[in-house]
Amino acid sequence: MKWEAIFFDFDGVIVDSVNIKTEAFAEMFRKYGPEIEAKVVAYHLANGGVSRYEKFRYWYQTLLNRSIDERQIKELSRQFSKLVLKKMIDAPFKEGALETLKVIKSQNLPAYIVTGTPNDEIQYIVKAKRLESYFNEIHGSPRKKDEIINDILQRKGYLPKNCLFIGDSTTDYAAALKTNVYFLGIVPKGVESPFPEGTPVSSVVTLDAFKMSK
Repeated sequence: MKWEAIFFDFDGVIVDSVNIKTEAFAEMFRKYGPEIEAKVVAYHLANGGVSRYEKFRYWYQTLLNRSIDERQIKELSRQFSKLVLKKMIDAPFKEGALETLKVIKSQNLPAYIVTGTPNDEIQYIVKAKRLESYFNEIHGSPRKKDEIINDILQRKGYLPKNCLFIGDSTTDYAAALKTNVYFLGIVPKGVESPFPEGTPVSSVVTLDAFKMSK
């Protein structure tokens, strides 16, 4: 099938950076004890595509039973960025990611980043990794992924049935479902797929791994 556009998550899809963020979140909440730290890590791993703003709000309100305002959330996000930014830039590419981007570029297929990483931060990381030429547009939070995809679909006139979203989290899968685009889940070798049965998955980022299943 000839795709009209390909949407990519970033963490765990373009770069192998999931553990970097997991360790940073754990470090930030370690002072609250091992039980809270473990719950923070578990929630992060189960909600990989959710923005850090939403995660901080959830952890403070639900785990710590504390109120938190937008100013505090921004400060926590700043601390988090300080911990991970250089490591994100230095992180290796996910297997097959760079090769797939080169193929997409050679075929003149429009490609877009749709990530939960804050918008200004993902712009900086992509530029630092010299990836701008592979993407038509780069989008991060605070907008939700389905909002970003729908906006691009409407502005560009792409048919959802002719577009593909490559992600590694159930949040990515939900965004694909909401926008009615195809989905390919990236699942590391030896790890059980978190996606519903029948969802196309691959341990390597490649368009060849996708099989029509809708």
